Amino acid sequence: MKLGVMTVPLHSMPAEEAFAYLSGLGVQTVEIGTGGYPGNAHLNPEQFLADPSKFDELKALLAKYSLEVSALSTHTNHVHPDKAFAAKAHKDFIDTCKAAEKLGVDTVITFSGCPGDQPGAKYPNWVTCSWPPDYLEILKYQWDDVLIPYWKSAAKEAAQYGVTKIALEIHPGFCVYNTSSLLRLRDAVGDAIGANFDPSHLFWQGMNPVEAIKQLKGAIYHFHAKDTKIDARNVEVNGVLDTGSYGDALGRSWLFRTVGYGHDFSVWKDIISTLRAVGYDGAVSIEHEDALMSVKEGLESAVKFLQNVLLFEKPGEMWWA
Repeated sequence: MKLGVMTVPLHSMPAEEAFAYLSGLGVQTVEIGTGGYPGNAHLNPEQFLADPSKFDELKALLAKYSLEVSALSTHTNHVHPDKAFAAKAHKDFIDTCKAAEKLGVDTVITFSGCPGDQPGAKYPNWVTCSWPPDYLEILKYQWDDVLIPYWKSAAKEAAQYGVTKIALEIHPGFCVYNTSSLLRLRDAVGDAIGANFDPSHLFWQGMNPVEAIKQLKGAIYHFHAKDTKIDARNVEVNGVLDTGSYGDALGRSWLFRTVGYGHDFSVWKDIISTLRAVGYDGAVSIEHEDALMSVKEGLESAVKFLQNVLLFEKPGEMWWA
């Protein structure tokens, strides 16, 4: 496996400064934001595609600091009921696929998206229960009329640019938010759809990332290293569906944390070992979203933690085999 970082939190640094910093920490791969919610500070596809020499400059920087690109990320809502928003999201996605082709990258990370509850809706409507039956009607519309048709078409378009792995981040608020919803979309669209597996979103939903990884064998295309701290007392009072401010560290039921600050070495060693067992040997990309740490403190802590957890070398035979 390779130790990686999503560079978006370093958006205030020029690309070379960010790459030099990460390389000095021992990072091997970078995941670069190219649009949507992460922004595109280090790679604006529209600008790069208008001036292809920028791709050569980026490749030279990556080589200078011995870094590889694990994926390009354009997390957004492609099926937003606001047509202008959805059109921009789709353009960002396709421009990202074109940029990926120029860089020789076959993996693009994004969200599945979430439509509204009917044609003409203004906002997305994330369904979390199956009763009253109105919600099942919403789900039928979202999946059959919007989500599946969109991703069937988008996957074909992405393939034209060599993007064969669309790594959807399993994330509440979007239609793909757990193991079964990821597999449902993959079954409907095909193997182009896989997971950007981020345990942090599973922890607070009460899922066991190890068991989810086993269920997703062959469908994990990228991995985010991010942790979640569960506040047991707040969960006992209010449950896990928490819309409170992320800045309210003491009041929330859960909080995103740097790896190691939500779960210990044993949990993360089990996660990494299970990734190896199901055949995943790609990047483990640190995503910093810890409200209690600065970006550098969080990244440096995560790098040190994961250097003691990751399985960097290929497995060999047992000595007695």
